[in-house]
Amino acid sequence: MAIGVYDFPALHVAVRHVHNQYSADLGRTLWLKVELAESFDKEAHLHTDIAISGDAIRKTYGATVALDGMSFSVRTASVHALLGENGAGKSTTVKMLSGLVQPDGGTLRVFGEPCSIRSPRQAHALGIQTAFQEMTQIRDLSVMQNMLLLYEPVSGFGRVRKREGLRLVAGHFATLGMEDIDPRIGMSELSLSLRQKVEIARAVFRKPRILLLDEPTSALSGKDIDWLGDLIARLKAQGITIVFISHRMPEVRMFCDNLTVLRNGRDVGAGRVDSMNDDEIIQMIIGRSLAATFPPRIPSATRTAIPALAVKHLSVEKRVRDVSFVLQSGEVLGIAGLQGMGQLDIFLACFGATQASGGVIEVSGKRVELASPSDAVRAQIGISMVPEDRKTEALLLKLDGQSNVSLPTLGRRARFGFIDKQAELAEVSRVLDIVQVEERALYTRVSAFSGGNQQKIAIAKWLLAESRIMLMYDPTRGVDIGTKHEIHVLIRNLAKAGGAILFYSTEIPELVNLCDRVLVMYSGEVVCELIGDAISEEAIMRPALGEAEPSRSVQELTL
Repeated sequence: MAIGVYDFPALHVAVRHVHNQYSADLGRTLWLKVELAESFDKEAHLHTDIAISGDAIRKTYGATVALDGMSFSVRTASVHALLGENGAGKSTTVKMLSGLVQPDGGTLRVFGEPCSIRSPRQAHALGIQTAFQEMTQIRDLSVMQNMLLLYEPVSGFGRVRKREGLRLVAGHFATLGMEDIDPRIGMSELSLSLRQKVEIARAVFRKPRILLLDEPTSALSGKDIDWLGDLIARLKAQGITIVFISHRMPEVRMFCDNLTVLRNGRDVGAGRVDSMNDDEIIQMIIGRSLAATFPPRIPSATRTAIPALAVKHLSVEKRVRDVSFVLQSGEVLGIAGLQGMGQLDIFLACFGATQASGGVIEVSGKRVELASPSDAVRAQIGISMVPEDRKTEALLLKLDGQSNVSLPTLGRRARFGFIDKQAELAEVSRVLDIVQVEERALYTRVSAFSGGNQQKIAIAKWLLAESRIMLMYDPTRGVDIGTKHEIHVLIRNLAKAGGAILFYSTEIPELVNLCDRVLVMYSGEVVCELIGDAISEEAIMRPALGEAEPSRSVQELTL
């Protein structure tokens, strides 16, 4: 059966065909995996101090050295942070423990026993489960099908017991406080944050002894991070060992006992989290000290009669109601709010990616009709957007950096259907240099780059477009501390040069330290405006949680 690269329904049919044809063997295989896991020194591992250890692990991809003699150890029933910049070796380590790649050298031990994990099936048999940042779900299937794929309860005749499967998933969601997710709906109907929670729930459903969490908070905010913290505490109390990969120091301090820092494929430091301060950890991660985590905030832009962007009485179905605001040239305007409060709909409406059900959008004092993103990026309008999910919404991973960066503006350079490739090369090289991405991005597939460099490539295409208005929706999601700082500086430089930036982040400190003004959303409405020194984490979170009435300054925004 031939299956197209993106033909997910056909993939599901093929999986189901194999599942039905070999259900008896599959059932025996799954029971064997359970028996292997349960027989793997079931009691002894509780008395083993070290759950995972690696000694002089090495992994290369051609000329690229991903792991260069890296060593580490993770204590049993602890939460261990694995830190490092993008490209430091964290993802390779996770893939190695998950059975997706095999090391070229060194020794790996699980609960004291040397082992070679040559497939995900072997990892599962050892009790290792992974919740990936780049999620492994099939979006054309339902939530239940994703949760149970190849683990469905089947009858003796190979038929899937759908009712039992639904009962199992619904019961599991109930134990995790996820009753708001209907297992019967399509995965594509869920927001990014809910898909991340399902990814974590699936790994927990398989009853791991060792749980690998790869950037689990990058798509979460507010109460969802609290949800994850409670879950981690429960799993740890049950004796489960957790490896926590993150770029967010607050979550590392809240959740983790110990840490290991990787840099250039080597372990450069390890110890208890509470024995090190943030400056020490950052210096280990990037090999230098960041004098200031955030660039200095320049004075707020002066309000002019004709702002760069004006949104008047905007409504988007039932998700956004009567929202009005102005964005000045030279200003970073933050939008704050918990997931699902309507902030994403505002960004999409301003980019033409979703249709407003009411209201007006003006650019430089003129009303614009945005039927699609192609309308927004036109030179006469000049609106661009950096979305939250770079891999599926911002980049074509199989194309090189030059193709990705030049794509939105091909029409501007085409003459009689032909493009001057040399001129394009020079222009793309210029903007890649601004965002500090190495020259090989011009001819290398974007999929070969770290998440941080991918994000910088996604930003570079809008620098090439010379967009006057930049919509940046969680632009530092899942990038390392050093790259995050570079993006912060870039945002401030764009504002200094006269650009207008509408900015959303799941990290409240970014809003506090980068924005000239912050509008706080609750239940589809702007309920508070904060300016300058009045911007603080507490001042943002109170109205974001519905604890404040709309302020007078917000009422004055009505145009």
